Amino acid sequence: MAEEQLSGLQKAAVLLIALGPEKSATVFKHLKEEEIEDLTLEIANTRSISPQVKESVINEFYEICLAQQYIAEGGIGYAKDLLEKALGSDKALDVIGKLTASLQVKPFEFVRKTDATQLLSFIQDEHPQTIALILSYLSAGQAALIISALPPERQADVAKRIATMDRTSPDVIKEVERVLESKLANLVNQDYTIIGGVDQVVEILNSTDRGTEKHIMEILEIEDPELADNIRKKMFVFEDILLLDDRSIQRVLRDVDNNDLELSLKGTNEEVQNAIFNNLSKRLAQMIKEDMEFMGPVRMKDVEEAQQKIVNIIRKLEESGEIVISRGGGDEIVV
Repeated sequence: MAEEQLSGLQKAAVLLIALGPEKSATVFKHLKEEEIEDLTLEIANTRSISPQVKESVINEFYEICLAQQYIAEGGIGYAKDLLEKALGSDKALDVIGKLTASLQVKPFEFVRKTDATQLLSFIQDEHPQTIALILSYLSAGQAALIISALPPERQADVAKRIATMDRTSPDVIKEVERVLESKLANLVNQDYTIIGGVDQVVEILNSTDRGTEKHIMEILEIEDPELADNIRKKMFVFEDILLLDDRSIQRVLRDVDNNDLELSLKGTNEEVQNAIFNNLSKRLAQMIKEDMEFMGPVRMKDVEEAQQKIVNIIRKLEESGEIVISRGGGDEIVV
């Protein structure tokens, strides 16, 4: 079948096949369950792909990514000008046409280019719900700078509102954008927009300084213990062990049961495995590798439980100050 005859779902399946299992698995993490099911079924039903179709789908994906980047940087007009120079006039119009039908630019895109200090002075007196709405659309780094600079009594309130935010009416978004004199209001998705959520506030808190994070979590634990627990569970995942230096990894491993370690490594990538094996004695590393080979298939639930045990050890050691998790902030630098 020619590339132009493929549906969007079929093109997505071809692209994931071309990307390979590891990269496709990363993509799946960002999809809804029904999307994963549809794509998995489509991939299973795809028998053969000609090199020409595969190349065409990859090229189309690249062009759309390029256009999306240009739109985010300067809008539709800017994207059209750059695409014409890169792809030619006809191809640029074709790509832009596809995007206008399927791609929606995030609201508050103009705010993302604004200096965080200036933005803070502009929104700090707004209602906490308005601040939460705006921060939900910013990068984690930008949002972290702003939430850290808010008065302490407002920090946890805003974080809680981000975490519990689900769907926001486009009319509300447009009204906030109008107040902020948005130049991109006409590009807002007319469907209800899913924003915020626990993942959003986790990303923000992971980018803040330790003091701000601790203050927000202490208040949330009092006001909403269940929400605080959900946030804390996601703030450090097993794969984040790569954020630890060798000395910290060695300290963690001293408290880890070998059986838990073997189970936890069954569900990880090579980079994480190497980070751990490199901090074990050669004899112990070899023994664990051999045990893993003879272990055979294991339940994902058991793997996740073993990983959670290790994550709990890491959190405990960080709380006691025995290890430091590198979060990118200046006050976390170890010298």
